[in-house]
Amino acid sequence: MSEKDKKIPVPKQFTESQYQTQTETLQVTYKPNKLFIGIPREITLQENRIALIPSSVKTLVAHGHRVLVETGAGEKSYFSDRDYSEAGADIAYSTEQVYQAEVILKVAPPTLKEIDYMRPNQILISPLQLPLISGDYITRLKQKRVIALAMEYIKDDSDTFPVVRIMSELAGLSAMLTAAELMTSTSDGKGVLLGGISGVPSAKVVILGAGMVAEYATRAALGLGAEVRIFDNNIYKLKRIQSEVGQPLYTSAMDPFVLERELITADVAIGAMHSKSGRTPLIVSEEMVMKMKPGAVIIDVSIDQGGCFATSEVTSLDKPTFIKHDVIHYCVPNIASRVARTASVAISHILTPVLMRAAHTGSIEHLLLGNPGLRHGVYTYKGCLCNEYLGERFQIKSTSLELLITSDL
Repeated sequence: MSEKDKKIPVPKQFTESQYQTQTETLQVTYKPNKLFIGIPREITLQENRIALIPSSVKTLVAHGHRVLVETGAGEKSYFSDRDYSEAGADIAYSTEQVYQAEVILKVAPPTLKEIDYMRPNQILISPLQLPLISGDYITRLKQKRVIALAMEYIKDDSDTFPVVRIMSELAGLSAMLTAAELMTSTSDGKGVLLGGISGVPSAKVVILGAGMVAEYATRAALGLGAEVRIFDNNIYKLKRIQSEVGQPLYTSAMDPFVLERELITADVAIGAMHSKSGRTPLIVSEEMVMKMKPGAVIIDVSIDQGGCFATSEVTSLDKPTFIKHDVIHYCVPNIASRVARTASVAISHILTPVLMRAAHTGSIEHLLLGNPGLRHGVYTYKGCLCNEYLGERFQIKSTSLELLITSDL
């Protein structure tokens, strides 16, 4: 048999298909949609902030969106109902009315009673604040089939956490000013000035972490004349903070021996660790706290993610401190709420562009498809828990969000 006879005949349609005209595939575009945004009045933890300020409301309303603000929601940030009304917002006189909106914006986690007002496919954007939530909280959100996003886990295009960053700047400055106040005799402190004066040594400040909280706390401490020690296992963060502050600093890795030695003689210890997905690690044991000087001050800025001191417990702005092992503890999860107006403006400037992009895409749910940074903040999606850490913590089955939605990445 010749070589020609051995060949198997193949129809032309299988061999010449590459020369035929192919079907063009175009990206699916969504028609711009008008959002219905609800902002309830905060009722927990003496929360003073509000998610959108009047100028942001004015921008959204000018683009055709509807904003519904509960009466009195902005008063603690010194924004009146009249300010919102003149910006184009509708004023609601009941909480139930606000929860008729498609998108709910809050600066504190909703209470279980507030979750009862919600309905399927509603979008909730609020902080998660791990110490405050429970398994019942997650279960109720799942039952309501709410799409819930945690502000502190939303990423931007540069793969950073914008809400965490701006609140960290506020918290760092506020933490150091708070520490200076707590050390005074009128606040039951040791009566020590944070900065030194002629002939009197300055106070020692130990900071755990070298992120944004640490940077701004360091700036404030050095400005007041304090002595600063910074601990972090990320050497690049330690190099960055030295570069940003612009002067040599005492920095160290998280060596337990060195850390304990510094904590024993510290006047102020600040927890400034941040976790990307779950609880912050416990850095300081109860035994270490017991060895600290009587009257020393601990400010655990990381308490919204569980805290990095073993003795930390959540406190509130009306009773912000407690004393344990003769050490003053300040563990307020919404520390930025002490400067509510500044914090509200900062949060509003971050959320407004997200809402505008969502409206252009069609909805926040459509925006999730092509925005991995926004998807990173989702922890419940239409009846499913999407956060692996929360699933392990509360023994609830979690499912990857990528399996629940179709990504066009």
